[in-house]
Amino acid sequence: MGRLSLLSRSVAGARVVVTGAASGMGRATAHLFADEGAYVVVADRTAAGVESVADEIRQVHGADVVLPVVADVANAPDRRALVDACAGRFGGLDVLVNNAGISRVSSVFSDDESFAENWDETLAVNVSSHAHLIRAALPHLLVAPNGGRVINIASTEAFVATGGLAAYTASKHAVVGLTKSFAVELGNRNVTVNAVCPGPIDTGMTAGVPADKREKYVRRKVPLRRYGDPEEVAHMTVSLALPAMRFMTGSIVVVDGGLIVNH
Repeated sequence: MGRLSLLSRSVAGARVVVTGAASGMGRATAHLFADEGAYVVVADRTAAGVESVADEIRQVHGADVVLPVVADVANAPDRRALVDACAGRFGGLDVLVNNAGISRVSSVFSDDESFAENWDETLAVNVSSHAHLIRAALPHLLVAPNGGRVINIASTEAFVATGGLAAYTASKHAVVGLTKSFAVELGNRNVTVNAVCPGPIDTGMTAGVPADKREKYVRRKVPLRRYGDPEEVAHMTVSLALPAMRFMTGSIVVVDGGLIVNH
């Protein structure tokens, strides 16, 4: 049977790098890309983490579709090695998901030493690594058969703020600005750059919040009255990599259960 639509909704065969892929949204994103037929590089700072996720994918899809890479994206040699590993194993790089992120206490009342350390580390991982990794991947993204795709994972902290987390909040605002600027610059080179802003999601970053506080928070702030699942964010991320999404760039997509509209 023929088709009436022309644009593909398949990422089968795409060569994808997912950072921060050892857990949470990164893990769910790597799983989903593999389920949809893509070749996936699972990148994170711990060997045990990337091997665990890679094994999960191998058990379902075989060894040929996944490559675990230990990489600290705040480190320039690691970023170059990550891009080279993807290109060397899969013959190119079509989709870059900048998911790596950390959160550190950075209060206006913090002592000088801890504030400076936490500020610098957070910005290095959450913002600078995104910019540098995009640049490192650019030679491959520019020649991707269906156009290059960059998806930056920001946060609803790009729109609101939490006291005591100045570095995290500032970094997520910066990711939005970076996304928009690179989208403008790369628009005529067939590379799209978009960002996903998750709200409260069940990940390691939120696991330490006591259950009663979580319940109170979602009742008061989230219209859908629950935390999101990492896979729900992953589906949006993978959607932005579809060939059919080729006319979408510089967009900031919120996946938050209605948090922002109710804030």
